[in-house]
Amino acid sequence: MKMCPTVATAVIAVALAAFPVFGQSDAHMEHARAIMREVPLIDGHNDLPWAVRMEGALSWDSLDIARAQPDLMTDIARLREGVLGAQFWSTYSPSAFEEGGAARVGMEQGDVVHRMVGRYPDVFEMAGTAADIVRIHREGKIASMIGLEGGHMIENSLGLLRAFYRDGVRYMTLTHSRNTDWADSATDESEHNGLTKFGEEVVREMNRLGMLVDLSHVTDSTMWDVLRVAEAPVIYSHSSSRHFVPHSRNVPDDIARAVAENGGVIMVNYVPSFIFLPSYDHRQQRGESLARWRDAGVGQEAIADSLRSWDSAHPMPLPDIGVVADHIEHLRDVAGIDHVGIGGDLDGIDSTPVGLEDVSTYPALVAELLRRGWSDADVKRVIGLNVLRVMREAERVAARLQLERSPSTAQIEVLDGWETQPPWRGPVR
Repeated sequence: MKMCPTVATAVIAVALAAFPVFGQSDAHMEHARAIMREVPLIDGHNDLPWAVRMEGALSWDSLDIARAQPDLMTDIARLREGVLGAQFWSTYSPSAFEEGGAARVGMEQGDVVHRMVGRYPDVFEMAGTAADIVRIHREGKIASMIGLEGGHMIENSLGLLRAFYRDGVRYMTLTHSRNTDWADSATDESEHNGLTKFGEEVVREMNRLGMLVDLSHVTDSTMWDVLRVAEAPVIYSHSSSRHFVPHSRNVPDDIARAVAENGGVIMVNYVPSFIFLPSYDHRQQRGESLARWRDAGVGQEAIADSLRSWDSAHPMPLPDIGVVADHIEHLRDVAGIDHVGIGGDLDGIDSTPVGLEDVSTYPALVAELLRRGWSDADVKRVIGLNVLRVMREAERVAARLQLERSPSTAQIEVLDGWETQPPWRGPVR
């Protein structure tokens, strides 16, 4: 579970609050806020719904974000301070739930988002289209969409995929930390060498629906397969550049250029071990220590004590706000200014770059780009216009495809040649 920043980071944040960040003047911050009032900053990924499940037992009464929530990165006051225009709220389920209950959890997480919007109607409104986002932002509210984080939640069913779309899901991350039966995950052993035939059909049906295909969490082979099959632009809702850090969750330059040809957008995230090489090395060393203890047969309680001692002796080095801007600039240089966005992963991580501790800090990132000499026009593309363009194109493709073909009735057992078929699926035709 990905919770609040470390105490050390919080102390740094308090200290920084009294001074301009990295030389940003108040004029830069005011300029940033003015731009964000004109064009909605659209964040690709926030895990608040999972925090509500784990910390509030799914209840907004137990975790009321109208009140300050210092143990989280998100509450209404800080959303207002951060001038957020639109949010894809992540509806996440652990990959282990693929063995049973994943769809239930996915629907329950979507219900968390719908109940949030219903409870705070002066703050949030559900959006289904790019036009909705623009209208809701002009009305001074935060446009809210659902991003399904993990294709395991459709449980190999295109009918469930369509049900999630009807419930407000506007992107699906094809995998999470483990492979699905039809696509390979970046953090699992490859089984399919990308997409299976059914996986290709999932992508086609997402295009027909107008649901964005999210390539965060998938292998390079899966990325290439999707780019070969997709008829609409793809997104990475929360990934960064492999140019700086060799994490498998990041996007290599050759694929970034292919995403540009597809018309898609890569939304840079804040995860220190993804964006900052010293943080990545720290996480690798921690993992190696954990593996040694497990190989030696150390018990779980002893491992937990050892990890606490290790963490105390080896605090993670954290990047600053400039590192996130570096990723944005590199992807701009490689893929083009029209193919970069922001996907912080807040409330989904346990540490952040210094200066980007919570949802109140979006203006600081925008101001950092302005300080570096970015034009207003280019800033507007990165914070929101690029995502709006991708959504409009996905909607245009969906309108065409819905005239050309009916909803797919493909079954994974048939397309991928499974030897057995569950009895509830009916006869194989």
